[in-house]
Amino acid sequence: ATTAPSAPAAAPAVPSAPAARQAAGNDGTKQRYSPAVVMLSQQHGIDLSRVVGTGAGGRITRKDVQAIIDAGGQKPAEPVAEAVAQPPVAATPAPAAATPAPTAAPAPTAPAATPAPSVDIPVATGDQIVPVTPIRRTIANRMVQSKHEAPHAWTMIEVDVTNLVNFRNQAKAEFAKKEGLNLTFLPFFIKAVVEALKEYPMINSTWANDKIIVKKDINISIAVATEDALYVPVIKDADQKSILGIAKAVDDLAARTRAGKLTMDDMTGGTFTVNNTGSFGSVLSQPIINSPQAAILSVESIVKRPVVINDMIAVRSMVNLCMSLDHRVLDGLICGRFLQSVKQKLESIGPDTKLY
Repeated sequence: ATTAPSAPAAAPAVPSAPAARQAAGNDGTKQRYSPAVVMLSQQHGIDLSRVVGTGAGGRITRKDVQAIIDAGGQKPAEPVAEAVAQPPVAATPAPAAATPAPTAAPAPTAPAATPAPSVDIPVATGDQIVPVTPIRRTIANRMVQSKHEAPHAWTMIEVDVTNLVNFRNQAKAEFAKKEGLNLTFLPFFIKAVVEALKEYPMINSTWANDKIIVKKDINISIAVATEDALYVPVIKDADQKSILGIAKAVDDLAARTRAGKLTMDDMTGGTFTVNNTGSFGSVLSQPIINSPQAAILSVESIVKRPVVINDMIAVRSMVNLCMSLDHRVLDGLICGRFLQSVKQKLESIGPDTKLY
């Protein structure tokens, strides 16, 4: 899951011809890819919008992608294919969509009425044009899918983490010497989230059209950015790990992500996402839900601010926790209680907090 990039406006229902082919299967329903297909296509630079699926209903399978890889990779896209008037075909009633030839659409004005998006955007001298890679296209498509399918609601709570900051500062030197890794704030936040998920299991769920599935396992997805993409590896069985165990899992997943050594198992099975936007200095964000999960929490930057305690002003270390939720599954009441539970656990951290 990413840190709340804005979704495109809803007006251009189909932004481009490849996106139109990707969004619709053979039966006109929305095309979705399994994690195995997405991971394999990203590793080998396969544009899934140009792959013809052989699975049920035209679904793209792992075998389809592997066949392209075995054949030497995907051939470059033909420029003509991008300019074909596919959007009108998608918008035309079913009888016209059934005609395979693009010329069957109300042709004379179609190309002029639906130019490629780049045609409408002026490019000035000196502007840099960055091609959209298959990985970036996959990320964009998933973000748009999440915003279009899940009605996002958003809430925020501020937490006084002064005790956490003091405890971590006192423990980090000995921890690094003993364990060989830095003790960051993120494992403390993940631990608090995990404990709160046990109290409010509905947060750890997913929408499945005619039912809501409350997940038994608590697997925490974390966002790890590289130079060209954003990956969301998963800490499996996070509820069974200590703060040390979570710290080791975060360090291991981040290192293997940046080294390009993630496996399919590392990328699948997440039930809730914790996004560490504070590492970039952010103090407020509206994250996009990591579909098909029901919610995502962004941990913002810890900053010192004057606050009122017992009618006196004091300087405290404060942090904002920002939560986006799928309003089909969750509402403000349960999410508010969940955030209050996370807040209470973070503010109760002190000398007696166990790292092991």
